[in-house]
Amino acid sequence: MILLEPASKILEETIRERFTTEPERCRIVLADFDGVTYRIATLPDSKTNLFISVSMRCFPELRRYGADAVLRREYGPYLHEPAEEGFDVSLKVPLDQLPQDIEPLIKAISLLKRNILAAPFEAAFAAQQQESESPLMAVHYRDDEAIYVKALPDRVTVIFSTEFKDETDKIYGKVFLQEFVDARRQPAIQNAPQVLYSAREPPLELRGVSGLKDSNTVGYVTFVLFPRHFHGAAAADAISRIQLFRDYFHYHIKASKAYMHTRMRARVDSFLKVLNRAKPEKPEDQKEKKTASGKTFKRS
Repeated sequence: MILLEPASKILEETIRERFTTEPERCRIVLADFDGVTYRIATLPDSKTNLFISVSMRCFPELRRYGADAVLRREYGPYLHEPAEEGFDVSLKVPLDQLPQDIEPLIKAISLLKRNILAAPFEAAFAAQQQESESPLMAVHYRDDEAIYVKALPDRVTVIFSTEFKDETDKIYGKVFLQEFVDARRQPAIQNAPQVLYSAREPPLELRGVSGLKDSNTVGYVTFVLFPRHFHGAAAADAISRIQLFRDYFHYHIKASKAYMHTRMRARVDSFLKVLNRAKPEKPEDQKEKKTASGKTFKRS
């Protein structure tokens, strides 16, 4: 099993290389989960100013939920406004004025996607702590898939709509999600968030929402978070983990299918060996024999 981190590893390594080597002109394009694209580049007339830009299809929605405030808080003077053309957010880092300890800055930049996507969760957590209800916040971060976040006076509900491209994926997904429900009965993890799954039929929180896809390939996963799950310092960890749910979920589906295929191929190979060993020998009168000169003949 792989361990997914909220930070973009390839972005982190690229930024570290740019920060620890002599400034030079560059233009690097990176891809991340959910169709997110990064560009690390310098201007044609300056190699000391490094621009890190990101493009996210759901950024206009996230901006309505407070993404700009989160970015100003996390990146302060490095936030470049307006963003570069074709991108939603840009950071400008002067390579000749880097802080003495560059690791915190590298880590913050590698969490750029995570911090942008954190806006609706932070808004919902803040509303719940005031025991008030928030509007339903929808984030359409993938084609035909979305995250819905809503705060209630006593809890925060997070709903993932996910589409299964293959019927086999749907079966595997149902098994995994049922395990979420069953595992919560164990005493050691009874305090874990409640997980609910519904196929095709949207949960009550989404009834009346326009644009929902009516298809047998669509399923809805609901997480019910109570204050103990996101109180104080636990909020940042809760946001980071729940954002990765979809990636972990589909990774396990693909890994399970690969494991089953490996087992099936191994079993077929063992069956073929058994069949090869079970081949009956030909009767003596059908066996070909050779003479001393090399000619073959059969006994009649």
